[in-house]
Amino acid sequence: MTNARLAAARVLMNLERGRTTLAAETERARQPLADARDRALLLELVAGTLRWQRALDVVVAAAARRAVTGLDAPVRAVLRLGAYQLLHLQRIPPHAVVHESVEVVRAAGQPKAAGLVNAVLRTIARDHTRDRLPQRPAADAGRQAQLAYLETTLSHPGWLVARWLDRYGFDATERWCLFNNAAPEITVRSRTGETPDALLAALAQSGVDATAAPFAPGAIKLPAGSFGRLPFRLRARLLIQDEGSQLVAWTVQTAPGARVLDVCAAPGGKTVLLANAMSGRGMLVAGDRRGSRLRLLAGTIARTKTCASVVALDATRPLPFRAMFDRVLLDAPCTGVGTLRRDPDLKWARRPDDLVVYARAQLEMLRHAADVVAPDGALVYATCSSEPDENIAVVDAFLAADPRFALEPALPPGFPSASDLLDTRGCLVTTPFQHGLDAFFAARLVRRRAA
Repeated sequence: MTNARLAAARVLMNLERGRTTLAAETERARQPLADARDRALLLELVAGTLRWQRALDVVVAAAARRAVTGLDAPVRAVLRLGAYQLLHLQRIPPHAVVHESVEVVRAAGQPKAAGLVNAVLRTIARDHTRDRLPQRPAADAGRQAQLAYLETTLSHPGWLVARWLDRYGFDATERWCLFNNAAPEITVRSRTGETPDALLAALAQSGVDATAAPFAPGAIKLPAGSFGRLPFRLRARLLIQDEGSQLVAWTVQTAPGARVLDVCAAPGGKTVLLANAMSGRGMLVAGDRRGSRLRLLAGTIARTKTCASVVALDATRPLPFRAMFDRVLLDAPCTGVGTLRRDPDLKWARRPDDLVVYARAQLEMLRHAADVVAPDGALVYATCSSEPDENIAVVDAFLAADPRFALEPALPPGFPSASDLLDTRGCLVTTPFQHGLDAFFAARLVRRRAA
């Protein structure tokens, strides 16, 4: 398994340098690994280490008697990976973790650090040094004690948990952090509109304990790690898509015969749901900005045999259409801090100032998307951010400047659990502590017909 551990260390080092993503790096690192067990271990090691990175750094620093930031990048990555295995993967014997980590640091070009890695990980294996981590605060503890526990022991950015703590309180924030640090379930739906009952029966025959998802009609939840064990033909019938993301597609409320534009459509899961709702009638246009995103989108459209036109679109500029679409979906680029469970690299990549930068671009994109909505049409603005700066604040700034549009409830009348999913203004807002879902936001804006 040394190859998987060496690949994991390289992924962590590349992420630390910036200008890449967890998805891109793990996909690249998986290619040379022929053994499916190595590929699975790579994913588990990288995601788990990123989820618990801040706590791991405290434990490593205590054992090494020096700050983690003072270590060379390969040594830092190997020690984080080793500490994660010792503290969170009980199925791997400690002596195997230590031995493999020493081999990895040598293979990573740091042979002189082998003794340090050996000593530090043996110390962690012996006493875990967990007493260096802040304990869960008592009920009467102050804000600083709460933040120390949430930021360090539960390993989250201090600026972000401070925001959650102020809005939702300690218990909800703690549940949110624990949710983010757990391996996610897999949510799927039919690629072609097959009934959930048929899919549940097929999954049961394959030995998978699947259940209907609680909120999105047609969505099915699978246990973490089970998708890859399904027979190929059954996997081909399924589309992986987070339940919150599926709910965003429902807010578009499209129907057969409509003219629909999906502005930032890659990877294409929402486009597929929109096409299914249209039953092959009408016009569906899906676009994105970058070439890599367009290729990803086109691949999804082709694999699912979805009836949609794929075009290059840059919503930071005026779109090349007149006001002709009955429905427009703008799933805007955002910080992604609502999906840290699936994208733990974003914990350490995002900064508070990013909210301002993204919100400015989101408002510009929303204005351009609004210009192609037909009278009586609807525009859905959505993000996978938990922060109001990127969500309702952007919507309010848009509405203040464009009186053509008004908010209406994001989910259609009679939608199951709509009362649990909509806030007081009718926007879709999901959170881990309320719904067991990643944090998604969607606002439905209807264009008034001129008097």
